Amino acid sequence: MNKTDLIEQSYLRSDIPEFRPGDTVRVHVRVVEGSRERVQVFQGVVIARQHGGLRETFTVRKISFGVGVERTFPMHSPSIAKLEVVSRGHVRRAKLYYLRELRGKKARIRERRIDDAKLAAMEEAARAAAVEPVGADEPEGADEPIVADEPDGAPSEAAAEPADGEPAEADEAEPADEEKAEA
Repeated sequence: MNKTDLIEQSYLRSDIPEFRPGDTVRVHVRVVEGSRERVQVFQGVVIARQHGGLRETFTVRKISFGVGVERTFPMHSPSIAKLEVVSRGHVRRAKLYYLRELRGKKARIRERRIDDAKLAAMEEAARAAAVEPVGADEPEGADEPIVADEPDGAPSEAAAEPADGEPAEADEAEPADEEKAEA
């Protein structure tokens, strides 16, 4: 790590959500007009992210009254009040400058879909990693599945089923059914 990185580290923002080129974001920008300050929202598609560290910037493009408008924001600037990710886009490039020539439906970006369960699992894993140190004490046998027996002592049907999900008796019964059908 450089000496400048150590100095810049205190100025980096930690409240910016994770986003990539192709994502649609809503940037809340502080605008100062005379003695008054207000927040203006700029919503569009992220077409580029440049540099890194304290000098990192991102470019957002939107269509306003039929005219393409692009704005480049410094990532860690105090002029950004809030940044929200509206939707996530599925693209295969880091720089989406080709969108400048496209109009209408051709300029659409497919949505990158993450199901709610996977998103919740990712957030939970991130929280657990931040809170709990790696290699914490775990009780013995925590990874082993618990198989419950029926009250009369016989194993349950779920325990008798093979891994493919079909009952064991069905495999034996199929040849007998086929012989009856042929006769």
